[in-house]
Amino acid sequence: MVKLYEKIGTHDGKFHCDEVLACYLLKCLPEFKSAYIIRSRDTQLLEKCDVVVDVGGVYDYDKLRFDHHQKSFDKTLQSIKDNALFDKIKLSSAGLVYAHFGEKVIRESLKRCSSSHSTTNLNESLISYIYLKVYENFIQEIDAIDNGIDVTETNEIKKYKISTNLSSRVSHLNPAWNDLTTPADAQFQKAINLVGPEFDERIHFYANVMWPAREIVKKAIEDRFKVYESGEILVLDISVPWQDTLYEIEKEQKIYPLIKFVVFGTRTSPNITGDRGEDWRVQCVSTQPGSFHNRLSLPQTWRGLRGIELSKISGIENCVFVHMSGFIGGNKTKEGAIDMAITTLIEDHSP
Repeated sequence: MVKLYEKIGTHDGKFHCDEVLACYLLKCLPEFKSAYIIRSRDTQLLEKCDVVVDVGGVYDYDKLRFDHHQKSFDKTLQSIKDNALFDKIKLSSAGLVYAHFGEKVIRESLKRCSSSHSTTNLNESLISYIYLKVYENFIQEIDAIDNGIDVTETNEIKKYKISTNLSSRVSHLNPAWNDLTTPADAQFQKAINLVGPEFDERIHFYANVMWPAREIVKKAIEDRFKVYESGEILVLDISVPWQDTLYEIEKEQKIYPLIKFVVFGTRTSPNITGDRGEDWRVQCVSTQPGSFHNRLSLPQTWRGLRGIELSKISGIENCVFVHMSGFIGGNKTKEGAIDMAITTLIEDHSP
């Protein structure tokens, strides 16, 4: 039988994204679902709470105390979950709660959504994948902002300010300094209602979009030697998000040589007759995620050309275009797009 808790404690005054999210995560769990939130700095009130986040000066999992403001606190996701990928960002109260309860929260979130086609197969691999992805692309940012950690280590003057991130939007829900009538606790609940759906959306995105895409990319990687003998060309018969997954699997499987090109189809919108056209793309794999530098770019002599002119120069039929930067090209057929990749590899490997 699940033990039920009644009180979640956090500080009063101005609220921040980390304790708002920490409270939401706790209330996702059956044992905290009916708990009410006490916002106070009164130590006697907090001592009576079953769990306390972001206040109290104590981090103790066994006692359900999750503060990160004390001088001695230095926990990262690596130190709690032994994951070397995330060892640089100190956890906030949200990160602490997620570190300890994240897998269970993910299971509960997927169970709540009956439309999730992943709920019938909540295996450990899927949960672990979502857990790390949601930390990397959602929780980690909140941890860093709350702990005052910049994205870069340079002191270069930033060209613009990002003020629409989740932490900023939560901050904007605090009553204004000259607003003496709006209840802060009601605004805190609005903040929970803001962060909750966004957190759940990330879970379902990775479960229902990226996980199935990962399986398709993984199979294409297994079949890469059927495309070309060097294994440097990947073909996706279904166009899916592939970039992050490709880098991950290459690292996991220690793939060599690294994949240079991904070929995929692209369907256009239906025309007036309802027909859909389909071209194929050959895209260069960049040296690292987010980089504009490619492992191997399409030939210089092809860049900026289109149609018949491109086909004539390349010697490949049905060419559509090659981008000026050489990072992507198009062909009317899958075979043509593959030929564009193969020709580039042969030219690069020739003496």
